[in-house]
Amino acid sequence: MPELPDVEGFRKVLESCAKGRVIERVDVRDAGVLHGVSTRRLRDALEGRRFTEAERHGKWLLARTDGGPTLMLHFGMTGLLVCGHPDDAAEPHDRVLFTVGAGRQLRYRDQRKLQGLWLAADDSAVERLLDRQGPDAMAVGRAEFEAALSARHGRVKTVLTDQSVLAGLGNLLADEILWRAGLRPTCRANDLTEAERRRLYTHMRRTLRSAVTAGRVPPRDSWLTGHRDDPTPTCPRCHGPLRRSRMASRSTVWCPRCQPDES
Repeated sequence: MPELPDVEGFRKVLESCAKGRVIERVDVRDAGVLHGVSTRRLRDALEGRRFTEAERHGKWLLARTDGGPTLMLHFGMTGLLVCGHPDDAAEPHDRVLFTVGAGRQLRYRDQRKLQGLWLAADDSAVERLLDRQGPDAMAVGRAEFEAALSARHGRVKTVLTDQSVLAGLGNLLADEILWRAGLRPTCRANDLTEAERRRLYTHMRRTLRSAVTAGRVPPRDSWLTGHRDDPTPTCPRCHGPLRRSRMASRSTVWCPRCQPDES
């Protein structure tokens, strides 16, 4: 599932492939990924314009155009943004293709189609679409982060992955950050001490910086992520067995030795 580091990578793909280039053609191969906009309106709004700035907020990617609307993309569980050539054969899951000149084509590719593309006419429309999003996890300050956790009674992992609280963290990142901070996912957010909240914030920042550099949550041998899918997963820190459970319908992995019970 694309999380903040993946979407930051997609932002870089958009910039390198399409920034400053004229959108010559919009080819909608599957209108099922369009939300609140028809194929014809999407074409009429974008063809002939240029992509200018590419921004990210949490898991959302915003593709600005010159004096025109903003294309907003969300990648759900299986979405990708890739740069190809207009003559390359389309992949089965290429849903929308943007031919931008200089032999380049930006492709929104998504197998499961759980999210997709929106078109925001102006900044107020962008704000409405992002209205339920919390602060971006890469940009949030420590005081705001700590205040948000202190005000939530839910389990800390559920709070971290709630996009209305903090935008950008998903299942892998939340497990990784909590493991690094030595906090069990079932801890109540508002029960964390000030020292625990600060430790969590510090490890979130460090984990995000490394993951953004890698362009994803990297399955490194020294990371929890590198072992969670092993047949017999063990903790890369203490080498004890990892535990697995379900939390809010998501697979959750933690180390009972490195992340002791809050009691």
